[in-house]
This record gives sequence, structure tokens and C-alpha cells, in this order.
Amino acid sequence: MTERKYFGTDGVRGTVGEYPITPDFALKLGWAVGKVLGKGHGGKVLIGKDTRISGYMFESALEAGLIAAGVDVLQLGPMPTPGIAYLTRTFRASAGIVISASHNPFNDNGIKFFSEDGFKLPDHVELEIEAMLDQPMQTVCSEQLGKARRVEDARGRYIEFCKATIPSSINLSHLKIVIDCAHGATYHIAPEVFSELGATIVKIGVKPNGLNINDGCGATDTRKLAETVLAEQADLGIAFDGDGDRVMMVDEKGEQIDGDQLLFIIARDAKQRGKLTGGVVGTLMTNLGMEKALVKYDIPFARAKVGDRYVMEKLKENEWTIGGESSGHVICLDSTTTGDGVVAALQVLAVMAKQNLSLNQLKSGMSKYPQTMINVRLPSREARPLDNSVVIDAVAEIERELGDRGRVLLRASGTEPLIRVMVEGEDAAQVKQCAERLATVVESNC
Repeated sequence: MTERKYFGTDGVRGTVGEYPITPDFALKLGWAVGKVLGKGHGGKVLIGKDTRISGYMFESALEAGLIAAGVDVLQLGPMPTPGIAYLTRTFRASAGIVISASHNPFNDNGIKFFSEDGFKLPDHVELEIEAMLDQPMQTVCSEQLGKARRVEDARGRYIEFCKATIPSSINLSHLKIVIDCAHGATYHIAPEVFSELGATIVKIGVKPNGLNINDGCGATDTRKLAETVLAEQADLGIAFDGDGDRVMMVDEKGEQIDGDQLLFIIARDAKQRGKLTGGVVGTLMTNLGMEKALVKYDIPFARAKVGDRYVMEKLKENEWTIGGESSGHVICLDSTTTGDGVVAALQVLAVMAKQNLSLNQLKSGMSKYPQTMINVRLPSREARPLDNSVVIDAVAEIERELGDRGRVLLRASGTEPLIRVMVEGEDAAQVKQCAERLATVVESNC
């Protein structure tokens, strides 16, 4: 495949003010997207964003570029990424644009896209957009310029969609829930969803100021959520990341429930109801404990490369509907087209309600294996220790030691000159010792 110049695994992302995360690039990108996806005069593209301060700047630049290409723009304002995917479909738009750096701090931002069907863009379309970026920008004649308008009821539309993903018979009035919105795009949506379904809500992380997104809160840091659940004597806590496509939960004892455990709860319930299509897709980082637990319920499991993009590819390839990552991306293709934190949390709460069990009880069918991760910094990006025979032999030796009670994963970071050495297994002390031994071998053979 042709090497992509700007697009990573999830759109274009980086530090604000550093190319290509600049207003002039966003202007040209909006124009290029309009030319490739706008379907000529009369096409329309949705733009939504999270709560970081730079979103205003990039929203304006993208809008100007799209209008110059002759495309109409529908502004959604702050909206979770999965909400933009949903509205792109329901508005029959040519594309949806998300301005967000997801779980990153406020000084980063990114631009990612959904096609008209609500799925992320295929590689060949991203390459078309990159090719258009190399062309000189030309504005259509004045009578063909696009127009812009704000969608006033975007929030309400998405709230109703989320509620409709669980049976209307489900009532959450018996639950007290702490919700942490990470000062991000779910701040004005998630609390409404759960309160309208009857739950008593305690809100944290719902006061965005443009600078505090993901700052010591949300799905990437659940400590405050756990503390609040215990202090409020709540039944559980739910944490979203900055753009709402990730979710983590905390049970009534203050213990974190990650993406692997949430996937297990959803998949096991679907299997028991005879509603599971195929199996479950995880990633190379999915905990071995989940894989072992799924086997007990005769649920097939497949691993994809790290990244929800690759989970989606594997789901489509296998024609399955449930997949995700331990980081909290949970994809339920029978409900929506992308990872959706609110929808995933609702599926878990529906299981709790139907089975009349606490979240702590629900997770009991799966035991996470201890895992140790060590990052080995490379002297240069050209170093290839994973091809070294000494490293290969060391991996084989540790795999023999662990047998079927553990596993080893070595992978190069996609963003830094690092080798990530991961070992997991039943015995925490053995896992730690094996990881340290293997990291030393990798470091010595760079």
C-alpha cells in the first residue's frame, strides 16, 4: 500500500501549531475533503468537535475550505465522536468530520473522518484526499459556494439514539451512578442519557474550559471516579474519554472495569440469550484472562493489531459484531458503526438490570492475568532488535516456561523509538521476572 503522508491510524493528529495541525493546513484539508467526498454542488458535510480550545480555530478553517469547494456545512458543536458518526448517517451527509485528539491533553488536536455510512474512511479514500492536498486550491464560482448552518437539535437526536440501543423495558431507577465526562464532548449528553432512563446521577468532569479535557479525570484516569463512587456509596461509576468513544467503569467496591471486562460481560450475555453473532475481536494487547474466559462459554476469539481501526477490519472480515480494546474502545456493530462509550455502558447496565446483579458480580466470570509492560528505548529508529536471533531465542525460551499459562508480546511503538516488551501469565512474580529478563536481552541487542 502507498505510504500515507498525513493520515495515521485515526485521521491526522499532533500538537496544535505544529504542522500539520495548523489552521492553514486545516483550510486546505477541508477543501480537499470537499472535492473528494462532497459529491459536487449540493453535497453536505457535518463538523463536530470536542471541548479543547483549539477546536474553534479548526472548525472555522475546515468550514471555509469546504465552502470554497462548493460543499454545505452542518455545524454540530461539541459532540462525541460516535454521535457524529450516527448523525452523518441520519442526515444522509457525504461525510462527517471530528475535531478531536480523543484521550490526549488539550494542546494536541486532530481531524478524523467518517464516510456517508458512518464508518471510518477506507485507505484508498484517504490517499485520494492526500493527492488532492498536493493540488492548488481553487475556489468554486460564487453561485456554487457552500453554505453553513448549525444543527440546533444535534444533542437531543443523539441522546434519543443512545437510549434506543437498549430495550424500552429497562429502567435504571434502582441505580445511583457517578459519571465522569473528562470535561470532554459527553459533558452535556451522557448525564442526560442515564438520568432520562431513571438513574440517580452524580456528575464530575462536566465543566470544560478548553484546557482541562482529560486532565486527571475520565477514562484515562479513574482514580477520582473510584473515590467518588465510594464517597457517594454509588452502585457504579462510568468514565468517558475526551471524545466519548472510550469507556471505563468502576464497580461498587471502587474497582476498575476495563474494556476487556466490559467486552466479556456484553459477549457472555449475548451468547446466553442466543444473540451473539460469531465471536469477539480483541487486539494483541487483550488480556489472556478474557480469552480464557470466553473459551469457557464456547465463544470464538480473534486478535487484531492494536487500534480500533484494525478491530473493525477484523469484525467485518469475520462478519462478527462485538469487539474492542482493553483501553475502553468497545464496538457493538449491532447498535452502531464505531466505538461508542455511552452505548457500550448502556449495554452493560442492561445486563445488570436483566440479571439483577451488581457490576462486581457481573465481572466475576473473568479473571485478569497479571501483566508487566517494559518500554525499551532504541538508540535509533533504524535499530531492529526484533529480527535479532538472540532476542528471538529468548522469546521462545520464555514462551516455553509460561506454556499455556501465559504469553509474550514484543512490538515496536508506532510513535516513538521504543520496543514494548509485554509478558502476562498466572503468576505475577514470574511474569515480572520474565519481562525484566527479556527487556535486558532486547536492550543488549539493539
